[in-house]
Amino acid sequence: MTDKATIKVFIADDHAIVREGLKQILADTKDIIVAGEAENGFDAIKLFRKSGCHVVLLDISMPDRSGIEVLKQIKKEKPELAVLMLSMHREDQYAIRSLKAGAAGYLTKQSAPKELVTAIRQVAGGLKYVSPALAQELANHLGEDHEAPPHETLSDREYQTLTMIASGKTVGAIAKELSLSVKTVSEYRARLLVKMKLKNSAELTHYAIKNQLIE
Repeated sequence: MTDKATIKVFIADDHAIVREGLKQILADTKDIIVAGEAENGFDAIKLFRKSGCHVVLLDISMPDRSGIEVLKQIKKEKPELAVLMLSMHREDQYAIRSLKAGAAGYLTKQSAPKELVTAIRQVAGGLKYVSPALAQELANHLGEDHEAPPHETLSDREYQTLTMIASGKTVGAIAKELSLSVKTVSEYRARLLVKMKLKNSAELTHYAIKNQLIE
């Protein structure tokens, strides 16, 4: 794309107020337009194809499937499409997982409107975008020779289950929020406990707090 080209953006977020806020921010720009929107992962995958968008703004916590799962599906269908992940979570929790899965960038929803516009323009131009704080965090880990912590060995779903359990949510509540069966969430819990060599949810919560995986 050239600097003068209009950037078409597709917004995928389950909160209507967030989508409206993003549209309002982008309405004040001359080179960016909203080409479509979706409120869940299924619709995001179905509708982005029709939007002709250059950038997808994708919430990492969708109600029916994780944003990272949606990201992987989008990148599988259209590898060149820039996907900018949005999240309420601190950057160091999900940013690395998102970038490894193919995201062009990662922003927290607390980011200033100006930063959002800058990020969209940057990823639309084929570049990656991370905030200065995250860039510093990545730089601090360059060259470090250490064994990956246990939580980094988890799958995306297992990691999501870990953070939700550590936040005090029951298996039933997690199943409802993620549109999964209680049995499936219980299996994720059992697998992550084995991988992390923990005995129960109390130890899991202690680990999450100690490693700053939850607020």
